[in-house]
Amino acid sequence: MRAEELISEIIPPLKSSETGEKALNWMNEFRVNHLPVVDDGEYIGLISENDIYDMADPQCKIGECFQNLPKPFIYTNRHVYEVMKIIADAKITVVPILDENNHYMGCTDLLYLMSQITAINSIKEPGGILVLVMNTHDYSLTQIARIVEENNAKVLSSYITSAPESTEIEVTLKINTTDLDRIIQTFNRYDYLIKASFAKGRFQEDLKRRYDELMNYLNM
Repeated sequence: MRAEELISEIIPPLKSSETGEKALNWMNEFRVNHLPVVDDGEYIGLISENDIYDMADPQCKIGECFQNLPKPFIYTNRHVYEVMKIIADAKITVVPILDENNHYMGCTDLLYLMSQITAINSIKEPGGILVLVMNTHDYSLTQIARIVEENNAKVLSSYITSAPESTEIEVTLKINTTDLDRIIQTFNRYDYLIKASFAKGRFQEDLKRRYDELMNYLNM
């Protein structure tokens, strides 16, 4: 799952010509503590609830009161785990999402992200990860799961990523075992292309650490 798939249709950006009072009203309405400030598609920065409370006059325009807002963001093609990382590291409730030309595309908020994370919550469970590459028309989760289950294992979660204008997809599987050798051999017999495999190691530990960092932030 990539950042562009996490864009919320609910939260609008502020303009620098709008006031701190309006920003605070929107934060209350959308239940967030941050909002992006955007002028004509250009991302100006991220304003926080604390910034508004520190204003001498909440009727002041954002652009007049704040010349150098912090600019945390993530690109559209980045992975959901990197979105989790920036939330935990920067302690923010909204993540602006930019395209490769640094144009503002939208944002995702903490509540929406959490609803998506439930689908990949199995990162906390022990197991291994396989990344398969295939053409879209060859994809069958039923067949993939059957191959895994033939080797006395189960698919805990799966998700698909694809590049624009490509007929290929990557299928990432979380499997409830770290012994992937027999499963890999079976996929090879069925002519599946395995891009990567991860059992015990830094990749698995990093995914769990990113998840735990986000959970610790939510519990603050």
